[in-house]
Amino acid sequence: MTWRKFSGEVIQSPILEEVEKAIERETHLGNKLKVCIGTDSQVKGTVTDFATVIVFLREQRGGFMFIHQERTSQKMSIKERMLTEVQKSIDIAYKLCDLLDLYDVDLEVHADINTNPMFKSNQALHEAMGYILSMGFVFKAKPEAFASSYCANKIVQ
Repeated sequence: MTWRKFSGEVIQSPILEEVEKAIERETHLGNKLKVCIGTDSQVKGTVTDFATVIVFLREQRGGFMFIHQERTSQKMSIKERMLTEVQKSIDIAYKLCDLLDLYDVDLEVHADINTNPMFKSNQALHEAMGYILSMGFVFKAKPEAFASSYCANKIVQ
């Protein structure tokens, strides 16, 4: 699984190692961190692009993110695509949660799902929320889910 920085620089070491280095560096600089994980997707013809981001927020000092992109030609309904986004975010959150607990870093999982029933993505809201919460993670949906709705969204646009 290849990850990169926003600058485009490819992360050579395993993502767990890179996240730990980032936490240690930021802690050493006196920054209090929170991590938000989100995934967004975009359908372009017969291909669906997915982008998963690990966003590091420095309390009152901005942030940075790591990015992973995938592409599939598998046909999916809107609900299936939304739940696939959530699955990708949970996979990363699960890999990182012990490390984040060790360093006392708060974690949120963001779903690019609208809480307004007028939007198509809303049909996956209850399943996504139940899935994320049952895994023990803090859940955020639109409009609070900036990791998926803004950060990951910029990557797949």
